[in-house]
Amino acid sequence: MSEIRELDDRTIEQIAAGEVVERPASAVKELVENSLDAGAESVDVTVAGGGTERIAVADDGRGMSEADVRRAVRQHTTSKIGGIEDLESGVSTLGFRGEALSTIGAVSRMTITTRPPGADTGTRLEMAGGEVQAVEPAGRAPGTTVEVTDLFYNTPARRKFLKAESTEFGHVNRVVTRYALANPDVAVSLTHDGRETFATTGQGDRRGAIMAVYGREVAESMREVEREGAVGVRGYVSDPETTRSTREYLATYVNGRYVTDSALREAILDAYGTQLAPDRFPFAVLFVEVPPDAVDVNVHPRKTAVRFDDEPAVRDAVSAAVSDALLDEGLVRSGAPRGRSAPDDAPVSPETPDESEASDDETRTPVNPAPDPDRESSAATPSADRDRSTGGADRAETDDDSDPGREPARDRRFGGATENATLPGLDEGTEDGFDRLPPLDVLGQLDDTYLVAAAGGDLVVIDQHAADERVNYERLRAALDGGGDSQALVRPVRLDLTAAEAAVFEDALPALREVGFEASLDDRTAVVTAVPAVFDDALDPDLLRDVLASALADEGADPVADAADALLADMACYPSLTGNTSLSEGSAVALLEALDDCENPYACPHGRPVVVEVSADELADRFERDYPGHQHRRPE
Repeated sequence: MSEIRELDDRTIEQIAAGEVVERPASAVKELVENSLDAGAESVDVTVAGGGTERIAVADDGRGMSEADVRRAVRQHTTSKIGGIEDLESGVSTLGFRGEALSTIGAVSRMTITTRPPGADTGTRLEMAGGEVQAVEPAGRAPGTTVEVTDLFYNTPARRKFLKAESTEFGHVNRVVTRYALANPDVAVSLTHDGRETFATTGQGDRRGAIMAVYGREVAESMREVEREGAVGVRGYVSDPETTRSTREYLATYVNGRYVTDSALREAILDAYGTQLAPDRFPFAVLFVEVPPDAVDVNVHPRKTAVRFDDEPAVRDAVSAAVSDALLDEGLVRSGAPRGRSAPDDAPVSPETPDESEASDDETRTPVNPAPDPDRESSAATPSADRDRSTGGADRAETDDDSDPGREPARDRRFGGATENATLPGLDEGTEDGFDRLPPLDVLGQLDDTYLVAAAGGDLVVIDQHAADERVNYERLRAALDGGGDSQALVRPVRLDLTAAEAAVFEDALPALREVGFEASLDDRTAVVTAVPAVFDDALDPDLLRDVLASALADEGADPVADAADALLADMACYPSLTGNTSLSEGSAVALLEALDDCENPYACPHGRPVVVEVSADELADRFERDYPGHQHRRPE
């Protein structure tokens, strides 16, 4: 058995730092909280290289004397609580553990310059790797500046796992934004690589702070929430039309502390009811006030989670407050979801006779009708001849219906497998190295949504929307990868962005220009004047905005490339075949042939499966065909 030993102080500091300082944004959070707790009226945050090269947080709050600053960099020293009784009665400050400066200093080179009110001079303390290097007098106005450089220089393993610079800055932006929204009476600014990202005025106007951070369009859509009671709720939420595709902009606070509490977020969404599509999320800046002894804030290393004594009551109060605010504004009107299901997106189809009204002759149509010449030629049409940009199979149905000599689309069903509905498939060892579908005998269409086929003795089900989406995506991807001309937009797309979205867009500009976009950033407005020709002279502003919002939450190594790929995936989705779309046999075969030509025919660009296969063995097992003596009665 290994010998139990006590860890040395330096190892303990490194472990503690790992719990508190996970990335640059963690350090920024701790330093901003210290500034706010010190009563600052102005907090300026400056970062370089996403925060990995340099972080500086300067404030005009209560500075420290030389003796205090020397104590402040030791572990578990604080001016905010005196003992366990303060924790039990409720903590009113943002910080309270006394570990921020010591843990940041343990994994960086840190300089603190501070001066208390009334002092003639200030103090500068330099620290590296947890060791104080120098303490000397310094000039400074009352307040404190903490500068952090070479974060994780002495823990290379942790530095190696940091994400791309744009991703790390996205996290920094999120942290500073949250505190700017929570403290409108404090002037908060954020600067990255010499460019100001946003700045609030500090005049106490929360809607003004929202405009500084999120832009005028979002600020004008915000509705005030106010509810008194044992659980107080106040703040702002956006109308149901102003949404994003991620939860990024649901900012919730408990007793002034920012928390990522799922119960609070779900309560906000519940208040909107069916006014939001399932993939849409509103903006919210919501403050929940509960008695300090009714919430535990000491349940998470970074203090971003809380535990309520009565969570159902808190959730009900939040949901009721938001619902009342929307009702007062007349924004909750019907059961029709908002977002993608806007009225002009709803398809309108000609009315067809009800199946029950069909004549007896029609209902006695043979299960395996004789091959039709038109259907034979349809099946032989290669998928490359279809214009995939608007959903080839949809259009194939429309073209067939326009010919009065052809049978109605509703009668086009498959019976048994026919020769022209057989796909030969290819061996896996093809020259292009692509995955290939197995040889398929098309059996029919299930629920106008799935294609059903046989592969040897196995049963194969193909999601027609996912299949068409994969085909469209690879066509767009190939067109972009091959370069090509740009197409000028009839009207430039101008898009008001949040501060975080503008930062992502600016980082993405070189990559966007490489693939054919002509775009620029005018303060916080994105201007797109040309797109790759494959985009057909159009660019959906809401789609572009959603992609930027998704990039903010991206943890990949290259969020810009991931965002561009997400744009292609979404562009491939909208024109693709949907469920409840009847396909002729020829259209089904053409779709499968196009799918078979894809590099990855087994998943749509969003990761959903395209093909589900049920083996003959599984079918036999499900029907219990293998138990012995099945001709006799089973014993009880």
